[in-house]
Amino acid sequence: MSVSHSLPTHPPDLSAKIPKLVPRKRAPQRDVESAPPPPPTPALPPPPDLTNHTYETPSRRILSPADHELFLKSETCTLVEAWIFGLSDAVRDRSIKSVKEGDASPVVQTILRIIKEVGGILERCPPEDTGSRFGNPVFRTFINEIGAALPEWHTSLGLSNSPQITEISTYLHNAFGNKRRIDYGSGHELNFFLWLLCLNRISLLPCSAFRSIVLTIFPAYLSLMRKVQSAYYLEPAGSHGVWGLDDYQFLPFLLGASQLLHHAYITPKAIHNALTLEEFSPEYLYLDQVNFVNSVKNVDGLRWHSPMLDDISSAKSWLKIESGMRKMFIKDILHKLPVMQHFLFGSLIPAVEGMSTEEEWGVSREEDEAEGGEVKVWTDEEGKRHVHASTGWGDCCGIRVPAAVGAEGEMRKVGRAGGLRRVPFD
Repeated sequence: MSVSHSLPTHPPDLSAKIPKLVPRKRAPQRDVESAPPPPPTPALPPPPDLTNHTYETPSRRILSPADHELFLKSETCTLVEAWIFGLSDAVRDRSIKSVKEGDASPVVQTILRIIKEVGGILERCPPEDTGSRFGNPVFRTFINEIGAALPEWHTSLGLSNSPQITEISTYLHNAFGNKRRIDYGSGHELNFFLWLLCLNRISLLPCSAFRSIVLTIFPAYLSLMRKVQSAYYLEPAGSHGVWGLDDYQFLPFLLGASQLLHHAYITPKAIHNALTLEEFSPEYLYLDQVNFVNSVKNVDGLRWHSPMLDDISSAKSWLKIESGMRKMFIKDILHKLPVMQHFLFGSLIPAVEGMSTEEEWGVSREEDEAEGGEVKVWTDEEGKRHVHASTGWGDCCGIRVPAAVGAEGEMRKVGRAGGLRRVPFD
């Protein structure tokens, strides 16, 4: 007996039982084009008419948040942005060697000679061996020696008017650090560029000299300041410690990123390659500064001693980095009251009407201030009184953190440099 099985002619419809496939929702990709554009370069105003011009000794005028707001809306703020960003634009895709030594104008050559003579003063004022990793007191003698040489240096630049020399030389005098606090930071670096801006305002450094300023004068100044920092263990002025871009300098990163903007093979990640740094640091300010930072920190690796530089290296292009550096210049320098309260205003870099004066506030000149600058005093919940200076910590809550150059220098003296490295603290 045979049993027959009937097979269905059509397969069953399972569509109702199988859940529909729904595409996974992805986080929206950030549109690069929609990112805020970099701050533009304002037009640099022509030099002012100096006929019957009255010069004045530069002084601090940003003494309150209201003063700071007036500055940020002023033509002077725009002038500073135009100057710094204009210099950056002038060196796009240009290496240091692209400026030939013989092409330097007489004024540029004179400025280089002045920087060399500052180096001679450094050699004549060797630091005392105090055994401390903090600022060396001989730095004050060094700054005083510079002050004594300023009139002669500016006369060699062609300045003959005494009030003019006093105004312009004040910026150079403040470009090497604060002799009371024995510190140095991006504000002093900015003073060096304000000195050059003053020379531009009196037509000594025209636009044709911009590349020489960045690729010839600035490297000479950086090299000198590294020697000064290492000799006197200058403390960082307003440093953010390991989370900051650098203990001392900012502009090598802005101007250096512009140099590398469209480089054929040096990418942002190249700062992790020791051979690239060794070969190309003499050509590019950004790489040179990273190389120097690596040489003075107490641990190996950017991710440990300079996390911000490490993070920035993951950017896809130098264009993005240069854009970020422009934003940082505005946000972390021009818009930071603790930095700008030391900014000096004269007749060539004028203050805004309505800004405070040192006399109105009863404030002594910065070079005559007691060590520590601005001081904040308060009493905590437990009744303990705190006295904190704006640069580092006071003695009430612990010790100051020494500069990396000071820590490294003292290690070298006892033969420990290059050996087992400590956990980072500075």
